[in-house]
Amino acid sequence: MDTERAAELRRFYHDRLMQDIMPFWMASDLIDRRCGGFLTSVDREGRLYDEDKSVWFQGRCLWTFSRLCNTYGPREEWLEAAKSGAAFLRSHCIDPADGRMFFTVTRDGRPLRKRRYFFSESFLTAGFTEYYGVTGDPADLRLAADYFDRMLRMYRDPSADPFKITPKENTAVRRLHGNAEPMVLVSTAQALRRVDTARTAYYDGAIRSLIDDMLTLHDKPELGCMLENVLPDGSIFDGPAGRTINPGHSIENSWFLMNYANTVGDQELLRRALGILRGSLERGWDMAYGGIVYFTDVYGRPCVQLEHDMKLWWVHNEALIATLLAWVLTGDETWGKWYDRLHEYTFGHFPDAVCGEWYGYLHRDGTVSHTQKGSLWKGPYHLPRCLMLCEQILTAAENSAAIPPLL
Repeated sequence: MDTERAAELRRFYHDRLMQDIMPFWMASDLIDRRCGGFLTSVDREGRLYDEDKSVWFQGRCLWTFSRLCNTYGPREEWLEAAKSGAAFLRSHCIDPADGRMFFTVTRDGRPLRKRRYFFSESFLTAGFTEYYGVTGDPADLRLAADYFDRMLRMYRDPSADPFKITPKENTAVRRLHGNAEPMVLVSTAQALRRVDTARTAYYDGAIRSLIDDMLTLHDKPELGCMLENVLPDGSIFDGPAGRTINPGHSIENSWFLMNYANTVGDQELLRRALGILRGSLERGWDMAYGGIVYFTDVYGRPCVQLEHDMKLWWVHNEALIATLLAWVLTGDETWGKWYDRLHEYTFGHFPDAVCGEWYGYLHRDGTVSHTQKGSLWKGPYHLPRCLMLCEQILTAAENSAAIPPLL
């Protein structure tokens, strides 16, 4: 990529972030000034339609506002939002009985629901790791590191006290190994590795072990895909759950691995990560309508997910990061062509030119399915992260400099 093109794209991403996405959220009902924390269920115009709170998004929004401060310098409105999210997480999102986190809570923080997995914990970890860069308070780093350690223990032994996780299925009959768990652990470990320098060797060891699980069990280069769920020995379970490819997850995983490979100078890991990206794009790209589908089956058999052929905003956010990173790291124009194709589709279909921000869910043909801008699943995370990280990659390309760690 030449420096002129990099500069043009950098300005474009920065403008979208600062003139469209963040102004929409700052003018919306996102920041709960009555009870603290964040309300992400907003309609097309940013007005609240559901007062329940996603615990995922308390951590995700904490990450976003903290990263904004750490990247562009603190603004009072960003600092206030991050402080409010951090306080709400500490006060209302952790179950005092066992230290596990809730999945949803009421507006005033009363617990509604828990889930069997540890993704709420993962977003607390990511959020407080980034928030530590804002506050410099060791308590924030300790909280993030403690929850990473808890997640790692849960991953290695789901039945370990005091954080027992009841499996969804009878594991005596069928046990599947999921790829989402090592994926979030690899990303949070990289973020902590960057700031918790006293434990660099510990995080490197965890990252290497987790990557080995992903590459040994889930990555199937001979099939050109990464599977979401496999049997414990890595073999394919011939059922819908075992045949599922989630291109968005695999693409996100690829740039997590590329980021670590770039950080530590591991060319073999970079090669494997690029292979995952290539296969995921080829498997996921919709040749008829463009864009990346949500799910597909490794053998081309029917998908059980009714939303399998929809186009989701976050999948395309992750694909923009991954293809741009691959292009700048390798200089290979193959990745440049993929990036251009994705950039054209994404910015041609998801943005709402009237009310701002992006639609999150499109039908296969690219028409809008849902008009809301936020929900328990969608809010200011994947999109602002994409714009910030793409700007970071492009800044390096513009200056012919090394790409710094993205996580």
